[in-house]
Amino acid sequence: QVQLVESGGGLVQVGGSLSLSCAASTSGRTFNTYVMGWFRQAPGREVEFVAQTSWDAGDYTDYVDSVKGRFTISRDNAKNTVYLQMNSLKLHDTATYFCAAGSRWRTPGIRSDYEFWGQGTQVTVSS
Repeated sequence: QVQLVESGGGLVQVGGSLSLSCAASTSGRTFNTYVMGWFRQAPGREVEFVAQTSWDAGDYTDYVDSVKGRFTISRDNAKNTVYLQMNSLKLHDTATYFCAAGSRWRTPGIRSDYEFWGQGTQVTVSS
């Protein structure tokens, strides 16, 4: 079992930055054995894959095309935490952002591969 708690969302202007964090509590398996991902859902739209990082040191990362070069996912296994650094934010980045943990690595990230989900944190980009 994994419990995930996101933080760091908020209101930011176009071009600004935010850093999201996701703290994990695990039982039965250690945090480093999970693939960790970020997804988002804008109002009236489906859940969209944003970024993911592979097991252990997170040597592999993957991003949706719309955030490449602007967002960076990273993990700190000592802190059981995954991060999403978001730079050069755009209006269409406005969404609720969810952290998720899974056991399978596929690119692009697939929602159904992720077994555990956080409650989400709101990111609003304003003009």
